[in-house]
Amino acid sequence: MKKYVLGTAAATLSLTLVACGNDKPQESQPATDGGKVQLRIATESNYKPFSYLDAEGKHQGFEIDLIHALCEEMKAECTITSYDWDSLIPGLIADKYDAIFASMSATEERRKTVNFSEPYFNNKLVLVGKKGDTGTIADIDGKNVAAQQATVSSQYLEKNHPKANLKIYDKQVNAYLDLAAGRVDYLLSDIAPATDWLNNTEQGKGFEVKGESIDINDNVAIAMRQSDTELANNFNAAIASLKANGKYKEIAGKYFDPALVE
Repeated sequence: MKKYVLGTAAATLSLTLVACGNDKPQESQPATDGGKVQLRIATESNYKPFSYLDAEGKHQGFEIDLIHALCEEMKAECTITSYDWDSLIPGLIADKYDAIFASMSATEERRKTVNFSEPYFNNKLVLVGKKGDTGTIADIDGKNVAAQQATVSSQYLEKNHPKANLKIYDKQVNAYLDLAAGRVDYLLSDIAPATDWLNNTEQGKGFEVKGESIDINDNVAIAMRQSDTELANNFNAAIASLKANGKYKEIAGKYFDPALVE
């Protein structure tokens, strides 16, 4: 969904020490406390309705509720910490945390560096512009189009619409501000955050989705170190369980129409 790879880190590190004379990476083992698995989860809290901070600085959003439900299903105790997007994969490799839960697209390029769970939602892109504007994605050549940096939205524009004037933003909220102020003509965004902005903010009331959503086969998953196959299997089992028992749809329904990400 949200992000594509920023670089091509070459090394994959292990959490555990390598046996003397054996340089093969060993599988990581999450910490335990009294027999309960302790998992450190990294997120980025600038992406409403998936992950954001409320007025009291507490983590909120679809992904945050889903993290808690998955950890409960896995009988693990999880701590959640926010980081800047650019630092997420390097921090994972450096063992600052055990998993990234931050609307991360499971791209083939990224799989060279990290391991992924099964997808926990699927993403489409939408073009947002002023109400009454008749333009669609086919009409953006020469127009100023906003997108967040290092996202599938900016990648899509660079590849498919090189004649558009791409305006890159460090945070999605700053792209919204410039769209509302008329400093850009359009915004290309993931469908659920764009829908949330349109439906739930005063600024968004003057804007709408232009044309049909764009399906780019974007699958979003939990990122872990490549050596952490057991952890990935545990997340996969928990995701499947929450989808089967209806808890996943219940959580999603608090924030958006679940059909947006199915």
